[in-house]
Amino acid sequence: MKNPMFWVLLTGMTILLLQQGLPVHSQGESQTDSKVMDNITVRQGENVFLRCAQGDIVTHTAWLNRSSILYAGEDKWSVDPRVSLVTLNQEEFTIKIEDVDMTDEGPYICAVQTSSRPRTTSVHILVQVPPTIINLSKDLVVNEGSNVTLMCQASGKPEPSLTWKLLSPSVDLVSEDEYLDIPSISRQRAGTYECTAINDIATDVQTVEITVNYAPSVSEGRDVGVTLGQRGVLECEVDAVPKADFEWYRDDRRIFNGLDGMEIEDAGQLSKLTFLNISEADYGNYTCIAINKLGSSNASFVLYVQDGNSGSMGTHVHTYTCLLLVILLPFLLKF
Repeated sequence: MKNPMFWVLLTGMTILLLQQGLPVHSQGESQTDSKVMDNITVRQGENVFLRCAQGDIVTHTAWLNRSSILYAGEDKWSVDPRVSLVTLNQEEFTIKIEDVDMTDEGPYICAVQTSSRPRTTSVHILVQVPPTIINLSKDLVVNEGSNVTLMCQASGKPEPSLTWKLLSPSVDLVSEDEYLDIPSISRQRAGTYECTAINDIATDVQTVEITVNYAPSVSEGRDVGVTLGQRGVLECEVDAVPKADFEWYRDDRRIFNGLDGMEIEDAGQLSKLTFLNISEADYGNYTCIAINKLGSSNASFVLYVQDGNSGSMGTHVHTYTCLLLVILLPFLLKF
């Protein structure tokens, strides 16, 4: 049963206690016994129990948060459904707060009215919060040579520490700050960057992808010899981001796929010019050009005649030499 005079006095007493951090006096200037318990540290989302010792001579008791009464004896004053009564008897007065959040952090007071004088027990709840990355740079596409800054911000309690590192290709730690500066970025620094936020509770990790664009660079051309009437292939390999487009030329004339017995096949960074049936007119100089929005590169090739009879001629010469030695050997042995 609620005693209005007691709760008015109790509320005023609590306000004074929280503001000054000192024992308070009732209207009759009687000393109030005060006890401060150790802080209670709890992780966000867990449950916390607030216990207060009672006594045989207790007439009224209550748990308060700042200036709000949570429980007055068995009567619940708080409208928060997470707060509930666990135990109320002559030995202890215990309440529970479920799913603790940052808003629950702060001082709590157990106020007890005895037949002689009031007493209070205070405790401070500290809520630890796992880190959460709340602000992260978006994936970036930049040109080689650009200056790049990545940002990663996180919340949590205790305040999380932040680190940046490049994952692919894997390298050593590159930053221990919320900002990562990459001056004049090169193609070798393209890849996946990982931001890690860590505190005593947990770790949060998120990544940013950096794509570095650069002009094409075509590998040196390799001359190819093909026998007349056979199949021949010229290969052109390029390194470029974004993907390059290929063009093939015979001298100054562009070659198109499917014309004049030639096929062009592009697959990623490689282009193939295939001659289905080499004729005399196919022999000569060819050029491959790779083009993207940042520039172009080219390589030259020579398609030359490979004598198809050279192998058999060598065999005939070798056989003739052996026969000649067999015939002449008896005459040579006479001398």
